[in-house]
Amino acid sequence: MTSPLASNRVQLAQSRLDPVCVRAVLLDIEGTTTPITFVHQDLFPYARARVRDYLLAHAATTETEADIAALEQQHALDLADHFDRPMLLEGPKRIASIIDYVHWLIDRDSKSTALKSIQGRIWQAGYADGSLKAPIFADVTPALARWHAANLEIGIFSSGSVLAQQLLFAHTEVGDITHFIGNYFDTTTGSKTAVNSYTNIASALSRAEREILFISDVTAELDAASAAGMQTLLCLRPGNSLQREENHLSVRSFDEIPLPAIDAT
Repeated sequence: MTSPLASNRVQLAQSRLDPVCVRAVLLDIEGTTTPITFVHQDLFPYARARVRDYLLAHAATTETEADIAALEQQHALDLADHFDRPMLLEGPKRIASIIDYVHWLIDRDSKSTALKSIQGRIWQAGYADGSLKAPIFADVTPALARWHAANLEIGIFSSGSVLAQQLLFAHTEVGDITHFIGNYFDTTTGSKTAVNSYTNIASALSRAEREILFISDVTAELDAASAAGMQTLLCLRPGNSLQREENHLSVRSFDEIPLPAIDAT
């Protein structure tokens, strides 16, 4: 039975959302579909512990060399703002200094695209051997199935690489749910707090911004999406940091979101 509180939130959602015009749902991951603890207590430590072995084994590959070059470029651009970051060295100590720098970035939850690329490939091995399995909030899979059946497009926008996103949803505690998801966007699209990132996503989906509902636990991301013209919902999950709610309707479960089926013909 729906609780009075949940019923009130649904009514509020119906009064402030324009669900009839929604054609696509865009989801954040951390704190929205997946507990923050999984990312910070499982994924980050797993990658950090394996960065050295991974880079030593793959430093000569084309994709890793590209990531290292991007890390070196990033380091050069913002060194003046972070005097405490590890120095990058040349010669035989180059890879060792890159490893120290990657550790430094992981410890600060950097959104570096190159870092996310390296982390994604490290996690790939963990998912493959069963060391990693992603927890998903109980309401997520039924909602994805419901929206998919209603002919709504479902996409993901996360600071993690597209590979990392696909791996997570392919290896959840309830199985592979990637068949519900049609599009993945990462920081190669732009920052999650930049308005143009959301206009770029709307263009990629061939949708008007108003036709897209973005759901996240971070108000700065929702502010940017709203400024671009998207509809937004603030997702309040157990363990999430407190966020201001005055600019965005909040929900605690995807079950509260009233999205009707659309005619696919």
